[in-house]
Amino acid sequence: MLNDQLVISNVAGPFREPREPVFSYDYSIQRATWAATHAVRVKIALAEELDYVKTKLLGTVTGSPGQQLMLNKLLSRKIGDEKLRIAEAEGWLKDRADVLVPPFTGPLAHHFPQLDAWVQTEQEALRAEIKQTIGLGA
Repeated sequence: MLNDQLVISNVAGPFREPREPVFSYDYSIQRATWAATHAVRVKIALAEELDYVKTKLLGTVTGSPGQQLMLNKLLSRKIGDEKLRIAEAEGWLKDRADVLVPPFTGPLAHHFPQLDAWVQTEQEALRAEIKQTIGLGA
């Protein structure tokens, strides 16, 4: 039996989506049983996901514009990676097709508690990485 584990072969982003207040990342995913890679676009809502995680981790964030940019890039990528894991656990990535993982708001708000639980679990590690790589701390 072949290993059907998901492998991420490439990630590009963040991209600012036109007409939407979101960042997005494009993941190339592969399974041993697939002939080719497939694309997954993961969207991160700026207010409902990124700003929420920033506030939860650091409170009111101050810092230079460069530090803000680096913080947004680091956290949006971490959120995107976690949303991809949630999508995999929910079975959204089982078929050989390109997939869009939208923000966990509106009709998909029931998935947000999984993201929130991840923030709680990884809180100290995320804070340490932010302090080490960007120089910002709570």
